[in-house]
Amino acid sequence: MQLQDLAPIAVAFVIVGVALGIGANITANVQTSQTTGSTAWAAAGNATAGIGEVAEWLPTIGLIIAAAVIIGILFSAFYGGGRGRR
Repeated sequence: MQLQDLAPIAVAFVIVGVALGIGANITANVQTSQTTGSTAWAAAGNATAGIGEVAEWLPTIGLIIAAAVIIGILFSAFYGGGRGRR
């Protein structure tokens, strides 16, 4: 793994964050347009809450991705990128 491998990961992470934000906004707007207490209102509220739960994991996922990249770079530096020692 090299530092240039980080760009697609970062772009994908941003896209996921934007999609979650837009999805939460849409489901919240759908909920406000429904009759309070109806099944559709509850379903939209549950969807918004579910998106919020997933979004709460983004910092942890980002930390794991960053750690994996750093470990990959260190591994490549010390072991020659898979060439090994002779």
